[in-house]
Amino acid sequence: MNNKLEWETWPDAFRLFFQGVTLQTCIPVAIVVGLILSTINQSDVIVSGAATSLTWLKVGMNFVVPFCVSSYGFLNARRVEAPVLELEEKLES
Repeated sequence: MNNKLEWETWPDAFRLFFQGVTLQTCIPVAIVVGLILSTINQSDVIVSGAATSLTWLKVGMNFVVPFCVSSYGFLNARRVEAPVLELEEKLES
């Protein structure tokens, strides 16, 4: 792996995620998508003053889910596939 943002195994991907590699790219996506989803799904309840703790949990999830999806896409785009020849050698042994 030449680039520190590249990974080959899932433990490498989780290491990059928990080091915060995805933050700069994925937080803006989560904010925009989270605001849109919260407006569509919960704004009537919030504006009416009937928001409960469950409502705010749902609002929070409107930000968490896009962050996770965006992080997965970010990391998946940086996955390094093993060369085909190397895979064939492993299968033969």
